[in-house]
Formats: sequence, C-alpha cells, structure tokens
Amino acid sequence: MSTTDAVTFWDGVYAGRPAAGNPQPNARLTETVTGLPPGDALDLGCGDGGDALWLAGQGWQVTAADISAVAVERLAALARSHGLGDHVITVQHDLNTSFPPGGFDLICAHYLHTPVDLDRATVLRSAAHALRPGGRLLVVDHGSAAPWSWQQDPGTRYPSPQEVAAGIGLSPETWTVERADAPRRIATGPGGRTAEVTDHVLLIRRAA
Repeated sequence: MSTTDAVTFWDGVYAGRPAAGNPQPNARLTETVTGLPPGDALDLGCGDGGDALWLAGQGWQVTAADISAVAVERLAALARSHGLGDHVITVQHDLNTSFPPGGFDLICAHYLHTPVDLDRATVLRSAAHALRPGGRLLVVDHGSAAPWSWQQDPGTRYPSPQEVAAGIGLSPETWTVERADAPRRIATGPGGRTAEVTDHVLLIRRAA
C-alpha cells in the first residue's frame, strides 16, 4: 500500500464515523502519567485525540501526529473548542518517511497498528532517541482483537512487550524497561458494546 493509499485508507476510517465530541484517554496512559510533572509530549497516531486532550488538560504541551488529515483537523478543532488550542499542536505525519522533530519528556504510541507496511521498530527507536533525559516512551499494543476492530484476521500474532523491546534494540546503559506486561481490561466499543481485551504494555525510560 502506497503512502497515498494509506492516507486514503485512514481518512476513510475517520470520515466513516462521526467526529468524537469528547474522546476519552486510554487507561494505560492515565495510569502511567498521573503524578508525573507535565512537560512536552508527543502522541504518535493520535486518532480521535482522547490522549492528547487529556494530556493537555493535565498541563502538558502536546504534539499530536497522525497520517490522517481528517483526524488531525478534527482534533485541532476539538482542542480549540475545549479551550486547549494553545496546548495541542496537530501535524499530519507519515512515520514511514520522517519523524516529528524536537525533544520530548513523554512519547506515547497507543495501538500503532496499520495494514500499511510500517517499520515500527525504526519508528519506536526514533521515538526513544527523541526522549529527553529522564523521559518515557509508552508503547501500548493490542494483545487481542476486540470484536469491533478492523483487524479480524484469526492468524494475527501479537508480539509480546519483551519482543517489541528487543526489536527496538536500545542500549540498556541509556534506556531502561520500566514495565513490560500484558494486563486485561474491559473495553467499550461502538454502540456501547463491551469486551475483555488484552493490552501489551511497554514503558521505557531514558537515563537522566
């Protein structure tokens, strides 16, 4: 799938559903970040923007990146309507070709899964290098598929957090794995449907 096709695919995903008026943050983000001093955050694959808006509401300065122009335009408007326009910068960005510039105290990549060819290890390695000293990279992947997910291939394999960390290939002298586990939770999907899902959670911290 080409970049143009990828943009078309993800624009179609977001345009095909109503804009979220009050998107909620991911549970793994709130449990990880609550209590941390706010700084500069990067949200990779921001989607509807629940994580970016929550972080901004906690005092973080957020750069929210997504390949979909529909997603970033909706989030920019939503941030303004929530009075958070000064705390959220939205950018349409193809991580296959470049990485958002700057240094960050927190980088989160929630469910950065796509049918498009994406060298995730390279993206996550770039994210780790973009951390400031003491900064954290939070990677949350699907460990199972919800019934409403676009990904319903029964042959899909979900790499463990330990495998993801090994694939990034970071020096333990500079980066420490603070968390690598597979908790379960009850997720809520379209129309209020619920299902138990597994998250693969990886938290990496750069040495201070």
